[in-house]
Amino acid sequence: MKIWRLIAGIFSMVLFVIVTFQSCAVGVANTLSENGEISGSAGFVLAILMLAGGIVSVVVRKSDKKGGSIALIVLFGLAALIGLTNYGTYSDLVVWSVWCLINACLAVIALFTGKKKTSEEVTTLE
Repeated sequence: MKIWRLIAGIFSMVLFVIVTFQSCAVGVANTLSENGEISGSAGFVLAILMLAGGIVSVVVRKSDKKGGSIALIVLFGLAALIGLTNYGTYSDLVVWSVWCLINACLAVIALFTGKKKTSEEVTTLE
């Protein structure tokens, strides 16, 4: 799971730039057309959460503790939820939301398949 966290983190940080530019363009188009949609703003929030998730993913890639996986589940899960519920005319937002959903699912798998300390490891540490 260490390699997944590194790759997902780097991809998420790179995709942040693309999603941010797209979201700003869609936000301007929504404002000019006065259609009342918020897909541009939702895309910007998704981009910020994706950047945060990418940074956390890279930072905690070598950690065996569960806190990093829980943080990734919250960040990527919230990003996916926001994107999938507010995509409107910004159909690319579904793609970025699915990327975040995949990362959240992999974080859940990492949470439950992580290393468990045995009683021998606990006694040798003390």
